[in-house]
Order: sequence, then structure tokens, then C-alpha cells
Amino acid sequence: MQDLTAEILTVIKKRPTQSHKGTYGRVVTIGGNKQYGGAILMSTSAAVHAGAGLVTCVTAPENLSALHTFVPEAMFVSSHDYSTLVDVIQSATVIVIGPGLGTEDFAADILQIVLNRVTDDQYLIIDGSAITMLADVKDQLHIMAPHGQLIFTPHEMEWQRLSGIKIADQTEENNRQKQEEYQATVVLKKHHTKIYAPQTPTMRLPIGGPYMATGGMGDTLTGIIAAFMAQFAHDDPQSALAAAVYTHSAIADELSEDAYVVLPTDIIERLQKFMKEHSK
Repeated sequence: MQDLTAEILTVIKKRPTQSHKGTYGRVVTIGGNKQYGGAILMSTSAAVHAGAGLVTCVTAPENLSALHTFVPEAMFVSSHDYSTLVDVIQSATVIVIGPGLGTEDFAADILQIVLNRVTDDQYLIIDGSAITMLADVKDQLHIMAPHGQLIFTPHEMEWQRLSGIKIADQTEENNRQKQEEYQATVVLKKHHTKIYAPQTPTMRLPIGGPYMATGGMGDTLTGIIAAFMAQFAHDDPQSALAAAVYTHSAIADELSEDAYVVLPTDIIERLQKFMKEHSK
């Protein structure tokens, strides 16, 4: 097992002068029903603030005004517009699905559309509600796994649902066995988050703390991962992902010096400056 350190932040590169928004990837975030719109808004905002070139949010129409107010840099597609959904999936570098999506029939339809259309050269990040829905068919995951490069971002209870491994039994050996079975990378969110990736030693996050125990924290991490994969994964995908995980908690650590609780939106607001400070 390998502890992540600040050295991983060398992944963050200075931007070349000759570049444009298309240079930094296209992220599509899918989620947010009318009850849980905040989750996908935070994922979307984190992806924008962490540098993704173009971000499109596929969400319930009820969230449109909030989206344009909270993150006007993002584009909008209604989650009921399946035709446009297919178009934006096809053009994406990274797809996020799950934050606040819910588990209703229409949400399952959207998940199936994504699974059917993701391609080998795309990253698919499955979070929140999408993990819960896939847990119902976990015995079929080995045959229905999408062609894209798959990243699961569960907390311990979501991982229990998906893997069938009880929290008390989520050992290195058991978690690694399931990760290999699913042919995916797993970011297991907990105190000292662990990253299980194919043909890579397990990475452990030694930073972060209880000041991060706030709703939306995982949704924000998912957006940061999406942006880092869109920008930096072409050289070393696993290092790009690890740098995103480290960045999320490193910012929280800094903010906790003056705050009892660190909010996800606090981390989002600090992303641009933090990445500038660590760009090489």
C-alpha cells in the first residue's frame, strides 16, 4: 500500500499558450432530480473550477435556474431529452453519472443509455444513485461492464451494496478481488480514502478529517476527478485520479485551520488558486 503525498500534485501542469477550451476536455455531469439538485450542481461547479474546458450538466428541468445562477459557465441539457443526451455523451471526454439522480425508472433508463453508448476512449465515473442502481444487478456487472474506462466512487455503504462486502469485511484482499472482478478503478471514500486501480498498488489518502463530514463532499470530489481526468489523464490516468483525490482533501485541510466545518462550496471556491500554486 502506498500513501499519497503532495508530490502527486506535479500532475497539475501549466497551460500552454497555444490552447483553447477544447484542449482541456469535455465533461458531462448527469444527475440531480428535482429533490436532489444540489448534488449535481456541486459536481458540475467543481468540474468547472478545477479546469475542465467544457462542462455540460444533464439534470431535471427544475434545476435549470439554479444551475445558471450557481455555475453559469456550464451548459444545460434536460434529463428528459434523451436525443440530446446521446449527442453530448458521444462528444464527452469524461462522463459523470449519479449525483442526486435518484433511482426512479427514468433514472434507470438514463443509466442504461450511458452504459450502452460509452466508448473505449472515454472515462465513466459512476457515483451516488447510479451505484445504488447497479448494486441491484451486481451479479451481472462482469457481463454488462461498459467499454469505457470505469471509475466507481462509493462511500463504504455504497460499496457494501455494490460489492456485497459488509463494511466490517472490507479488507484489502476482499476489496481488491471485487475491483479486479469489475475491471474498474474504485475510489473508496472514507477516513483515509483508498484507491484500488488495475495493476497499481493500493493508494491511501493520509490527509482529510471530520471537518469534511458534510453533505455534498463526495459530489464535489467526483467533479474534481472528472476535471483532472479530462485534463491530465493522457499521460498517467491513475496519477491524475490520485492527484484529484489529494487536492480535494488538501484544500479542506488548509481551510480547516480557520473553520470548524469545511463546506464543499468552500473547496470549490479555493480550487483555482490551489491549482495555480501547484502547477508546474
